[in-house]
Amino acid sequence: MVNKADIQGYDISDKSAVIIGCGGLGVNVGVHLAGAGIGKLTVCDFDVVEEKNLNRQFFYDRSMLGKSKCARSGAFLSNYSAETSVEYVNRKIVTADDLDFARQADVVVLAVDNIETRRVAQDFCSVNSIALINGAINGFFGIAYLYVPKKTPCLACAGMLNEGDCKTYNSSATAGIIGSIQAQLAINRLLDNEYTNGYELIVVDNLNISRLKIKSGSDCPLCNK
Repeated sequence: MVNKADIQGYDISDKSAVIIGCGGLGVNVGVHLAGAGIGKLTVCDFDVVEEKNLNRQFFYDRSMLGKSKCARSGAFLSNYSAETSVEYVNRKIVTADDLDFARQADVVVLAVDNIETRRVAQDFCSVNSIALINGAINGFFGIAYLYVPKKTPCLACAGMLNEGDCKTYNSSATAGIIGSIQAQLAINRLLDNEYTNGYELIVVDNLNISRLKIKSGSDCPLCNK
């Protein structure tokens, strides 16, 4: 078997990640982490494949309409990377208890369009000291951010928990870009690479990419614990 560390110059075979959401962002995060040879990958979703997903969610095709996204994602990723142990959890995340399977993860990646799920995941990761990477897209615009509990500003301070910001137009290319950035943020975190270790919101506006410095709000209850 080919050693991926020899090909790419780094090894994350002893690391684990959880991806919450198997949509346009999640499939891109999954394929890059599995392709990089991560040791364990868990994907979580409660939804089924719909025709409107097919423009950007390349794990699925029309023969899979109505079938579980996470089951198909798990099968795809297992076949894609023999080195990676892949598990799937068919579950809707409503409370922190729903994330019990993620307690031993090195990093959690959020790939959802639901504010409440983001809040629950952030609180869970804060309590369990797990790095959390969030992403969002709207048309040709997208953002990605790494939250490290007790070290970097939270998602709310980064402007990622605003009501109404999850009504999106879904561009396949933008999902690919933001999902890839989320995967790179995860890899950097797993390697303890200080190149990007929080504090910066990565913004993609069509072909323009910028990095915005984020500060914790003086009245933020999470950042000022």
